[in-house]
Amino acid sequence: MNTWIWVIIAIVAAIAALAVISLALRSRRSQVLRERFGPEYDRVAADAPTKRDAESELRARAERREQLEIRPLSTEQRESYRAHWSAVQAEFVDDPARAVAEADSLIQNVMRERGYPVDDFDTRAADLSVDHPDVVENYRAGHGIATAHERGKAGTEELRKALQHYRALFEKLLEVENEAEVAR
Repeated sequence: MNTWIWVIIAIVAAIAALAVISLALRSRRSQVLRERFGPEYDRVAADAPTKRDAESELRARAERREQLEIRPLSTEQRESYRAHWSAVQAEFVDDPARAVAEADSLIQNVMRERGYPVDDFDTRAADLSVDHPDVVENYRAGHGIATAHERGKAGTEELRKALQHYRALFEKLLEVENEAEVAR
């Protein structure tokens, strides 16, 4: 065979190898995002026009999160917030709507204290999805119920569910971040 045929075969083989490597890397990046974001990956993928757009959105969230200085709460702060949460839950009996509004406000205070921006709900949810993808949907559900109640479309039972959703996120936000925090 002529040398140029061997050159063409080598080039085609190299291109094929690069294509396989590229597909493997893309698949691995997708898998890493899927593992990091859990159910949030599927939610974003369902809302985005393409998988590439969804993954770009998730990477942008992770990059934004890396710019934030998220810090754990001190033991005293955690205990104070837990006491406040207990008061919110007790208030539910007398005024469910107010208790849910207080729960939302308390979550924003904890987020602010930890270093998360709290400008608007969508930004809060996106930032939380990076660190707490397993409960961010609870936050959305609780907020959705609270918003529906403001419009007169949610009753006491729905407000009870909203408080449960908020509690799931609240507990995650108060978690001890590392062993050094436990030792304090």
